[in-house]
Amino acid sequence: MLEAIIKLSYAALVGLVLGIEREAKHKPLGLKTLVVISIASTLLTIVSIKAATEAHNGEFFIRSDPMRLAAQIISGVGFLGAGVILRRSNDMISGLTTAAIVWAASGFGIAIGAGYYFEVAVGLVLLVFSVMILPYLMKKYGPTSMREQEMRLNIYLDSEINVHEFISQVEKIVIEIKESRIRDEMDSQKVSLLCTINDGPQVLFEKYNIIRKIPGVLRTDIESIS
Repeated sequence: MLEAIIKLSYAALVGLVLGIEREAKHKPLGLKTLVVISIASTLLTIVSIKAATEAHNGEFFIRSDPMRLAAQIISGVGFLGAGVILRRSNDMISGLTTAAIVWAASGFGIAIGAGYYFEVAVGLVLLVFSVMILPYLMKKYGPTSMREQEMRLNIYLDSEINVHEFISQVEKIVIEIKESRIRDEMDSQKVSLLCTINDGPQVLFEKYNIIRKIPGVLRTDIESIS
């Protein structure tokens, strides 16, 4: 009984750590969900092992695969992970990290239920380091490409403005223009650009202020997508 309480409490702690990280980033699957997944995975693993092992005259006999029930947890949790993977309007995929953490929470729960406490502790430390600290270090000290972000520019120009000259001006402001779309509106021209800029929210605001002051710009919408 004491061992089961320790395992379930440990699982709750692991789910709590993972959940706080997701909640801090305002992700759809947060603290409560990950705690439930971690505890439930541990519980099912304990039941799976206990059900497969039965004591008889002080000796244990394996009646079936001890991890048979626990093995189904991974595929079952996959449905929850798939539910948070979204395709946004700008064709970017989001939710992959949250789905991976959901899967990891179930994996930690199984490992705790099987009694691998030290391995779970090491895995949890490495996972938290990977999702919280490593991205910051990569953006600060990593390759230049990792210190960049993409933004989508939707700009409405005066119908008299030369679009080619306008795009040339934007090219001097951003690092790279990856994609461009031009469409005629009722009284204006809509130019949609996918650009690469230096990382950081302050940089995004600076680019916005510069672009909206270009002669002929009627309205500007900027969206950070990375």
